[in-house]
Amino acid sequence: MLTKFETKSNRVKGLSFHSKRPWILASLHSGVIQLWDYRMGTLIDRFDEHDGPVRGVHFHKSQPLFVSGGDDYKIKVWNYKLHRCLFTLLGHLDYIRTVQFHHEYPWIVSASDDQTIRIWNWQSRTCISVLTGHNHYVMCASFHPKEDLVVSASLDQTVRVWDIGALRKKTVSPADDILRLSQMNTDLFGGVDAVVKYVLEGHDRGVNWASFHPTLPLIVSGADDRQVKLWRMNDTKAWEVDTLRGHMNNVSCVMFHAKQDIIVSNSEDKSIRVWDVTKRTGVQTFRREHDRFWILASHPEMNLLAAGHDSGMLVFKLERERPAFAVSGDSLFYAKDRFLRFFEFSTQRDTQVIPIRRPGTTTLNQSPRTLSYSPTENAVVICSDVDGGSYELYVIPRDSITRGDAVPEAKRGVGGSAVFVARNRFAVLDKSSNQVLVKNLKNEVVKKSSLPIAADAIFYAGTGNLLCRTEDRVVIFDLQQRLVLGELQTPFIKYVIWSNDMESVALLSKHAIIIASKKLVHQCTLHETIRVKSGAWDDNGVFIYTTLNHIKYCLPNGDSGIIRTLNVPIYITKISGNTIFCLDRDGKNRAIVIDATEYIFKLSLLKKRYENVMSMIKNSQLCGQAMIAYLQQKGFPEVALHFVKDERTRFNLALESGNIQIAVASAKEIDEKDHWYRLGVEALRQGNAGIVEYAYQRTKNFERLSFLYLITGNMEKLSKMLRIAEVKNDVMGQFHNALYLGDVRERVKILKNAGHLPLAYATAKIHGLEDVVEHLAAELGDDIPSLPEGKKPSLLMPPAPIMCGGDWPLLRVMKGIFEGGLDNMGRGGADEDEEAADGDWGEELDVVDLDGLQNGDVSAILEDGEAAEENEEEGGWDLEDLELPPEADTPRASVSARSSVFVAPTPGMPVSQIWIQRSSLAAEHAAAGNFDTAMRLLNRQLGIKKTLPR
Repeated sequence: MLTKFETKSNRVKGLSFHSKRPWILASLHSGVIQLWDYRMGTLIDRFDEHDGPVRGVHFHKSQPLFVSGGDDYKIKVWNYKLHRCLFTLLGHLDYIRTVQFHHEYPWIVSASDDQTIRIWNWQSRTCISVLTGHNHYVMCASFHPKEDLVVSASLDQTVRVWDIGALRKKTVSPADDILRLSQMNTDLFGGVDAVVKYVLEGHDRGVNWASFHPTLPLIVSGADDRQVKLWRMNDTKAWEVDTLRGHMNNVSCVMFHAKQDIIVSNSEDKSIRVWDVTKRTGVQTFRREHDRFWILASHPEMNLLAAGHDSGMLVFKLERERPAFAVSGDSLFYAKDRFLRFFEFSTQRDTQVIPIRRPGTTTLNQSPRTLSYSPTENAVVICSDVDGGSYELYVIPRDSITRGDAVPEAKRGVGGSAVFVARNRFAVLDKSSNQVLVKNLKNEVVKKSSLPIAADAIFYAGTGNLLCRTEDRVVIFDLQQRLVLGELQTPFIKYVIWSNDMESVALLSKHAIIIASKKLVHQCTLHETIRVKSGAWDDNGVFIYTTLNHIKYCLPNGDSGIIRTLNVPIYITKISGNTIFCLDRDGKNRAIVIDATEYIFKLSLLKKRYENVMSMIKNSQLCGQAMIAYLQQKGFPEVALHFVKDERTRFNLALESGNIQIAVASAKEIDEKDHWYRLGVEALRQGNAGIVEYAYQRTKNFERLSFLYLITGNMEKLSKMLRIAEVKNDVMGQFHNALYLGDVRERVKILKNAGHLPLAYATAKIHGLEDVVEHLAAELGDDIPSLPEGKKPSLLMPPAPIMCGGDWPLLRVMKGIFEGGLDNMGRGGADEDEEAADGDWGEELDVVDLDGLQNGDVSAILEDGEAAEENEEEGGWDLEDLELPPEADTPRASVSARSSVFVAPTPGMPVSQIWIQRSSLAAEHAAAGNFDTAMRLLNRQLGIKKTLPR
């Protein structure tokens, strides 16, 4: 029995599985209803409007509804999407034990301690029938899955089967007038909608539960007499078939398994028991230490069961669903329904080979756990948990698969694990002695080897090698040399999957995937929040794996992603191109076609196969925020530009990749101050003065423009900035521009116009402007400021820029990792050859149609025929409104093409070498890492000698 999920909470008295989603409802004795995701193990929601314990809950088959009944005598119908109770059904006079939706009609059946069973129409919100006859508490009532029957169990020691066929006919409007009249008479004068068909007597105490078989005319019941009884019925009568004894206390719930011939029961004796229906014997018992069991529920479609106990619930399956299989080339051997089957991938031919059912087994989990295949000998070793761990060896004649001939009897043995390690040798793990027994095809021991660790399982690791597993590590052991070839600390490993070339291995645990080399050198670890189910390597060296609900990939560097979602779990057997071959839970072979574009693209980037990247960009439909984020994270923003249509994202990527043209084009489309500012910062970092100027113009950032013209030595435009500030009446702007220009007369004029006559007088006097001094002295009169004597004033002038005008000379040594391939995707090969021959490849970086303009040409962001108009009407200067004179026309923000191409310099001498050659200090030689020369200097300078330790 495998516990998949367990909660710790209050006593659980009611359970119900959702038919489509991985959800389960649990009603608690505390009055709360909990909704759990049993795959993720998380609580999704809770509902707590009942005034007391809630005993019954049930999901509707198709609507987003569930029904609950509690000790407050109320039946509530809930919409779990709206998270609220839709309505309440009132009528019962005592505790409500169970509630259930009908599988077809809008009905609810409820059982109560008021000794009645009621059937409700939840659409009309009325009670349509009351079933009376029990003379004690009715502990449960449920609809038959196909027929018009209801079964109920009561503490009056009986099980009753009710015929509700008349109630079904009543809900259908008769087409015949006579039938309609007859129905009206029945309604007016009283009629029986439900009648007792059978009363099953046989229990000595109160019956707690009864349920129908999903397909056969069988009923199972459990009672306080500690017995489980099996009943059969036909059209006229029902009778007891057998009694199953073994529980030591009251049997609280019992039901048939949906897919297997077994009965599952639980009891207040703190156990769950599994019974064989055909043999009428106990198969397996699961016990808890402190908790009594109260309720059972089965999934309507999957092999899942749930049990509620005193401190919570657990969700489990009785038998493992993962089929044992082995792949060899184009062949797949796998176990299904106690048979060994053969599947050929190329022809998809499926053949039954041999039966592998072991006679006399009376326990669950007897299905094969692992399967190992020797292609040269056509032999199979199958391991299972029977008898505490055993194996079966089959040598299959070559023609028996196609002809269906009889196969020789299997050779059996005891062992925890068994795998082929050579052509005609297989290894068996003997846990008691911690040894590996190497056997031949006659099942004879030919060699024994003690393992270096206390292994609990062994796996194939190449010819003559075994991968041994413990709880916290794996070891590769060479059987011939008896040497440990590799060791790795891991969580508990469940499956080991080797790549096709045996160079890499994937180690699968419950929630992690570890990728390692053939010597167990760790490469990456991938963690999953939900359970990892299977995996296989594709031809490109990418590991494809499945979880409960996804097919995913893992690249050699640990990057992962989702390929597609799954409705049900699958187990991958082989990957061929874009096709995944797999087995489902029913053991059926399936072929799933996937789109491998995303992970092949990422793999090409990882392997630096840039020609493949360019080809995929041209031909594929790669898109999405995840791909953009991945390219940014991996340092390929220029590649991400090719997938982006959103201008804001393009702008950010263009800045990150340094593509100033696309940044300008995007900034023009966005046209927001913040983006123009960021563009100016990046352009200034690149030394592209023309773009900086244009960005500042668009935001009318006159202070930054003035400083830009200052550092680039553009005195002409500084003069225009001075006039702009004058027209805008910006006194500080005027003064700063005059200061940048070194124009003393303009500074004196600005101070005078601002009313600072003493400052204007002092400035004119210090700089020797006598004509202005006299005029200002006349205006100041007796308030002429006194100036210090003896100090010779000097004219404050800004320093001359290193390079006047144009952009900075950039060291253009990169075309990006794609050598221009992405930038010239739309061009012909002749143009590319000309560019290569020309040597000017550092100039052309535009990846969008910018009218062929060079990098740095601001006109690239203007449309054809609109360059002049837009500069005149929408330019950043925007002086027309200020009524400037005609001679102050706005200049175009343009930058000339670079006149030369720079070549990358040769690497210089490392600093450490410079220290060693030029320094006579021992400390610097030691800092450079050259301890021998440092020791020689110390010896020569201070007489220090190197001595060996005693």
